[in-house]
Amino acid sequence: MHVRVKETQLAAEKAVGMKGKGVKETERERVQIFEGIIIGLRGSGPRATMTVRKVSFGQGVERIFPLHARTIEKIEVVKSAHVRRAKLYFLRERKGKASRMKEKRVNTPTA
Repeated sequence: MHVRVKETQLAAEKAVGMKGKGVKETERERVQIFEGIIIGLRGSGPRATMTVRKVSFGQGVERIFPLHARTIEKIEVVKSAHVRRAKLYFLRERKGKASRMKEKRVNTPTA
C-alpha cells in the first residue's frame, strides 16, 4: 500500500511515527516502527526526503526517509512543537532535558 504524504502537513517541528517495511525474515516482511522528531525536510516532489531523529538507549539515531517511498506504509504526526527554525540541527548537541521543545497545543472542540 503506497500512501501519498502531503508535504504541507510535515514540518521540522513535528514528532512523527513511521511505519515501514524494514526487516525481511525468511519469507515474510515485518513492519518496523521508527518514531522521532523531524529535524529537516529536503527537496520537493517525488525526490523529497526528511531526516528523523530519535534517542534510543542514550544514543542518537538519525534516518533519512524518502517521503514517497513504497516501503513506507504510514506516516502519522504524534505531536507538534513550537520552533523558530526550519532545520533543527542544534538538537544534535543537546542532551537530556535540554533537547525538549515547547509543545504546540491544538484546540479541539469538546463534545
